[in-house]
Amino acid sequence: MITTPQLLKVTTPLQMVSGATLPEYELVYETYGELNADASNAILVCHALSGDHHVAGIDKEGKPGWWDGYIGPGKPIDTNHFFVVCSNNLGGCRGSTGPTSINPETGKVYGPDFPMVTCKDWVNSQNELRKHLGVEQWAALLGGSMGGMQVLQWAIDHPDKLRHALVIAAAPKLSAQNIAFNEVARQAIMSDPEFHDGRYIEHNTTPKQGLALARMLGHLTYLSDDMMGSKFGRELREDKLQYNYGVEFQVESYLRYQGQKFATKQNFDANTYLLMTKALDYFDPALEFDHDLSKALSKATAQFLVVSFTSDWRFSPERSHEIVKALLDNDANVSYAEVESEHGHDAFLLPNDHYEGVFRAYVQRIKAEIDAPSSLTGETR
Repeated sequence: MITTPQLLKVTTPLQMVSGATLPEYELVYETYGELNADASNAILVCHALSGDHHVAGIDKEGKPGWWDGYIGPGKPIDTNHFFVVCSNNLGGCRGSTGPTSINPETGKVYGPDFPMVTCKDWVNSQNELRKHLGVEQWAALLGGSMGGMQVLQWAIDHPDKLRHALVIAAAPKLSAQNIAFNEVARQAIMSDPEFHDGRYIEHNTTPKQGLALARMLGHLTYLSDDMMGSKFGRELREDKLQYNYGVEFQVESYLRYQGQKFATKQNFDANTYLLMTKALDYFDPALEFDHDLSKALSKATAQFLVVSFTSDWRFSPERSHEIVKALLDNDANVSYAEVESEHGHDAFLLPNDHYEGVFRAYVQRIKAEIDAPSSLTGETR
């Protein structure tokens, strides 16, 4: 399946949480499958920090979608039955309006002048996409990591616009440790001599080294200690120690490769990376409810599936337990699965029989509801 991105230009001004206003903006998105007659089979996928709109199928360059193993004909999210949508987040660098876009007020790229974005802003912009597609209510929203946070925000801000919420490898807010990791990554970028206070595009350059270091740090937190041990151990690149500061261990080579690939081949924008990590730091839906997550989720009417992974130490199962507890405090309909995996935080993107089985079974419930429209009462508790 060759995918073709589509572009939505939104002319309704977006009032952002930061106080800034975007007078207009564009969202790039892809769709898979067909929308049925009553628009009841639409699923929105929300992407993680470095993800984009290309979630499934093959693009024109031959690259598979970042979740292609789970979305497509006959896959857990079967596009023979569902109409799947994924957009590049506002502030991104894969086609949606962001720091690399032209600022209409100056005629130059936004760069560091692009306003700070939050999860609420993403949800509000995605809601414009929902209206454009003619979807009154999503059959489901799903996302992993930062994508799962967006799903939670949707359930809080627009409870009547989704029937099911699939929150995977996520958390109700970042821990101090996670905020610290993000800050170190940002400092790596901003201290690069080629950063130029975020105006590197105007200087016809990019802070590749800082971005590579940020990605190395991030990638390190996505893997578990057991996974790194089994994959690399203390294996040397050469037969003996060289006693210098070059690459001697295979794990060093791997991390450097991941960092350089992200900064060069994937050409991810550094200002976008800064924006996305700050949006993660800001995410705390309970803040507006006296720091009470149960209160924050009190108006959510969706049915929930919450999934965590045993070796995920960045968003540990205990963080998913917090979400489940808050939902149960409100007598919500919630299912929870804790999946055995050695892959750490990255597990939500990788093949896993248990994970796939849970996913497929839950999505079959959603399909059954669509096939029996009388069950769609809007009251899901």
